[in-house]
Amino acid sequence: MHWPSLIITALTASFANGQGDFSTPNATGAGGWEDAFKKASSMTANLDFDEKAFIATGVNGPCVGNIPAIPRLGFKGLCLQDGPLSLRQSSYASVFPAGLTAAATWDKDLMYERGVRIGAEFKAKGANIILGPVAGPLGRSARGGRNWEGFSVDPYLTGVAFSQTIKGTQSQNVQACGKHFIGNEQETQRNPTTDSNGQITQDAVSSNIDDRTMHEMYLWPFAEAVRSGLSAIMCSYNRVNQTYSCQNGNLMNSLLKTELGFQGYIMTDWGALHTDAISSTRAGLDMLMPGPLGQNTSVFGYNLTALVQDGSLPEWRLDDMVKRVLTPYFYLNQLDYPTVDLDTAQINGQTWGEDIPKYGYSFNLGNLSDINRDVRGNNSAFIREMGAAGAVLLKNDDNLLPLKDPKRIIVIGNDAVGTTGGPYWPDEINVVMAVGGGSGTGRMTNLVSPLEAIKQRSPNAFIQALTDNNGIYQSTMNTLYPAADVCLIFLKAFSGEGSDRQSLLPDYNADSVVSNITSNSAICPKTVVISHSTVPNVHPWADNVTAIIAAHVPGEQAGNSIIDILYGDINPSGKLPYTIAFDESDYNAPIADFTNDNNGDMNLWQSDFTEGLMLDYRYFDSQNIQPRYEFGYGLSYTNFSISNLQIAAASNISTYPATLNSSLPPPGGNPDLYTALATVNVTVKNTGPVAGRAVPQLYLGFPSNPDSGDTTSIPPKVLRGFERTASLKPGESIVVQFELRRKDVSSWDVVSQNWAVPVGSFNVFVGQSSRDVPLNGTMSFKS
Repeated sequence: MHWPSLIITALTASFANGQGDFSTPNATGAGGWEDAFKKASSMTANLDFDEKAFIATGVNGPCVGNIPAIPRLGFKGLCLQDGPLSLRQSSYASVFPAGLTAAATWDKDLMYERGVRIGAEFKAKGANIILGPVAGPLGRSARGGRNWEGFSVDPYLTGVAFSQTIKGTQSQNVQACGKHFIGNEQETQRNPTTDSNGQITQDAVSSNIDDRTMHEMYLWPFAEAVRSGLSAIMCSYNRVNQTYSCQNGNLMNSLLKTELGFQGYIMTDWGALHTDAISSTRAGLDMLMPGPLGQNTSVFGYNLTALVQDGSLPEWRLDDMVKRVLTPYFYLNQLDYPTVDLDTAQINGQTWGEDIPKYGYSFNLGNLSDINRDVRGNNSAFIREMGAAGAVLLKNDDNLLPLKDPKRIIVIGNDAVGTTGGPYWPDEINVVMAVGGGSGTGRMTNLVSPLEAIKQRSPNAFIQALTDNNGIYQSTMNTLYPAADVCLIFLKAFSGEGSDRQSLLPDYNADSVVSNITSNSAICPKTVVISHSTVPNVHPWADNVTAIIAAHVPGEQAGNSIIDILYGDINPSGKLPYTIAFDESDYNAPIADFTNDNNGDMNLWQSDFTEGLMLDYRYFDSQNIQPRYEFGYGLSYTNFSISNLQIAAASNISTYPATLNSSLPPPGGNPDLYTALATVNVTVKNTGPVAGRAVPQLYLGFPSNPDSGDTTSIPPKVLRGFERTASLKPGESIVVQFELRRKDVSSWDVVSQNWAVPVGSFNVFVGQSSRDVPLNGTMSFKS
């Protein structure tokens, strides 16, 4: 017997105009899109049924996803491209640090700037829509194969990074598509199993999520994204509470379009629709991707036309789908837009010449005279900076780092070298792991390896290298001469779309490599382990090495970024966006896997999120489990003190936010949720020998409220604020202020279906990690 699913309460509303049992709210352009909505409405009124249908239906074309143009009305169509860190199907585009690395910077400005630069490259290549950023997966399981595409297992940190990325991207007139909505927390059985006729024989995994956990964990980042003006959202492959996400009205209509006031459009993940057009559009779906492979094979397309003509699909609903798609197009001024670079069509290998009756395929294509546009500009310098900012110094015994001009260096590990198999990222044995795999990857125009960067940084050093992990034994070490001033061991742990990690240990015999190196102290008396990893690696060898750096997924400047940290050109300030455990068994919420339990039950695959709010550091704190390196942890080459805690909080406030004046809220939900109710000030001082950046963090301990009837466990503390300071000189101090909004001090009330400020005293913790919180105080809003 599986844990019973708590189905999310639907917040439906009644609509006139013959809408029948359809509960999808009509878009209004609220949130600053009013003028664009008028233009979208005007164009919609001039479309025939087929033209409307194909505004909502992908077709074959030059991009990963394609909406055809309507030349007679000046609509140039839409080019949709992967992915969250690079324009994947293209040449001469940058490969930026992954979302995980962005989160590890804990720097809001860098997060925004990353979005700006990614967006600028997409626009320059003619891509209207970036299929990113990612907040699903949130990272429920440490072994999740696509966690690295997103940001952090903490919803607050992810919400900030998600929102900042979207703002940056859309500042360049590129539409962001937040994904994957929602509960997309594992790759294992993410899609249903089908037979040779395409019939489902085993349903996709169902993420069974209770109402409070949905709101406080998985929906939180999407609410921040919608409030930021997000153009599109991609529904995910998995089921949620037994219903596929892309046909789930509780998710799309109730949560997104009603509760959060989402004004944009919802598209499917590629091939994620497993039902008919009526039930999916009724549930709130607006766009089908990738669309038809021929004239009559799409669930949408001409089927939408037929359904409207026979009265099965209300025309108002099709019109609303079209308006939702067109409004961001007008809002972001995409009428005047660069053409699609033909290189993406060649890389895709797609055709786009077949005709659709009534109007032909038409795309805003470039020509051979400007194919292979180089859109990278000076982004390599930014990528290098952000890769270094997202590197976390975990251990530094004897202040080995930064390196003091070593004359003899031994470089070890297959993660130290450059690509040998071409520019498109594979899971290769001998190449630095600068990015993960799948649709979220990127084509490397240029990749700087650590070994290459070390040689450039220390041209006069005696550098020896062993990069075949299978050949690194104690006997091999004995062939090295002379002994090294420092041994740099580069390890990696790869993951990507389609599968989850089987272990949190680094790949390619890494434990044996480290043990063979550290056991030969005559050759390697001082060792630094650098890991490029998509997951929080466990470090059973941590006590035997001198220093450790978690370099995450830094993008194309991987080698230069780590050299800047190793040699002290940049003082490390990265902090862990997850917890590193002593043992993998310390984590809760494992991947659900029924691979060997197939009993013919189509509904076998169930993932019950019984841990509720208790993920990562919340779980470790609640169970008093000692982590090896806690959430928010990271060393510097200097030291900081945090002092002078000052708390100012409003008093006698209402339990619930102010009542709305309309039936639907503006984007992001009730505006009163974002009213500041408290400020917390602290003084941060550099007490060490060199300049550096601090990352003070604020955590709240919520009061228990046993009278509410909610039995959901309350975490001992949750992140509710952070700042990465400017570089502080030795002795310099700065006052950092944290602002706490109503939502930050509220919990989701499952009875009233509203955010409620609890009665009682909040504990306020400020420090430099989730476990290093020397300042604490209390505040309350209600007596």
